[in-house]
Amino acid sequence: MLAHGAGAGMRHRFMEETAQKLADHAIATFRYQFAYMEKGIKRPDNEAVLTATVRAAVATAKKHGEGLPLFAGGKSMGGRMTSLAAAKEPLESVRGLIYFGFPLHAAGRTSADRGQHLFDVKLPMLFLQGSRDALADLKLLKPLCARLGEKAELLSSMVVTIPSTCSRVQAGLTIKLWMRR
Repeated sequence: MLAHGAGAGMRHRFMEETAQKLADHAIATFRYQFAYMEKGIKRPDNEAVLTATVRAAVATAKKHGEGLPLFAGGKSMGGRMTSLAAAKEPLESVRGLIYFGFPLHAAGRTSADRGQHLFDVKLPMLFLQGSRDALADLKLLKPLCARLGEKAELLSSMVVTIPSTCSRVQAGLTIKLWMRR
């Protein structure tokens, strides 16, 4: 399952390219749209509506997934809402969470406060994080992941010197290997 970020929907180029690169590694994706984006509204819905949408998407993916292993996550806000939903109550049949750029803090306001709920997530988590992400200072994300222990893995170096298309290819392979654990 792949949820979009706050400013771009499920048909955004990043989402389409990421889904294609995952498919190249035999990983199916279920992309879904949050209601505010579907309505053409720029401001995201409140957390309760967003996390309810995550839960509905999990149920739909499970129903149509024909027994495939289910991993959930998303780009930026979509990943964060997935983690918030999982922290509040387990996501049925989900084996792990994958974040494509976890938004740890607002741009220019470095803090790890937005990550405190991750301690309540009972699933393995994979963080695919860019080294220049304005929403996640690696100096804060690395120690947070270390404190989360074995359930969290952070991969950030792949974005530093590799063009974005290549990084998605590498991310697809990385995800496939991580999912097999």
